[in-house]
Amino acid sequence: MRTTLDLPDRLVEEAMRVSHQKTKTAVIISALEELVRKSRLQGLKPYKGHVDLDVDLSALRERR
Repeated sequence: MRTTLDLPDRLVEEAMRVSHQKTKTAVIISALEELVRKSRLQGLKPYKGHVDLDVDLSALRERR
């Protein structure tokens, strides 16, 4: 999707530097993916302590 945005140059340049992204598009995509990931994690918080995972770590390690 093509979109025209008016973004602060300094902010975009800093985001490119700290994220090691080479293009502005890559920075925006990375930021959007991180925003969605954080939102999904927030949606899981109500389940903390309510899901019983009966997992045998030894058995899982042996499957490899």
